[in-house]
Amino acid sequence: MNKPILTIGHLSQQTKCTVPTIRYYEEIGLLPQSERVSNGHRFYRHEDIQRLLFIKRCRDFGFPIEQVRQLGQLLEDGERACVEVRDLAQRHLDEVRKKIVEMRELEKTLNAYVCACNTGCVEGQTKDCSIIETLQAPVIPQRRPEDSIQLATNPDSFSVTELKRGR
Repeated sequence: MNKPILTIGHLSQQTKCTVPTIRYYEEIGLLPQSERVSNGHRFYRHEDIQRLLFIKRCRDFGFPIEQVRQLGQLLEDGERACVEVRDLAQRHLDEVRKKIVEMRELEKTLNAYVCACNTGCVEGQTKDCSIIETLQAPVIPQRRPEDSIQLATNPDSFSVTELKRGR
């Protein structure tokens, strides 16, 4: 194994990872504990740079800590099937796609709020703002397709957002 060569500050600079984050990754076991000299300073090896860059890249892709841990274990045990890595990445991709759908719905709703404000109250005071009014309204549960008949026969069941969208 290589001789320790880097302080935590140098490791931080080389990896563009903050010192508190490096300490945290050590604390939770993603990054091996550093060697310490008599004055308590931490020193790191070249392998630690590579491991930290790997962790950082996984986090940049949004992998949760536990999946980063699993990927790290698969990296260390280079004899396991690549399909395990692929399956982890596929699960994460499925979650990302789900979040994209949720974010698109959020975008549509916020756009409707802004459009309603632009057409109805943008020149007025905040006490009359349709966005604030909508945000103060009680939350109405999401409807399922089979609820559409009830919606057509019960106009009082529409939410503020749906009314402003012209539904």
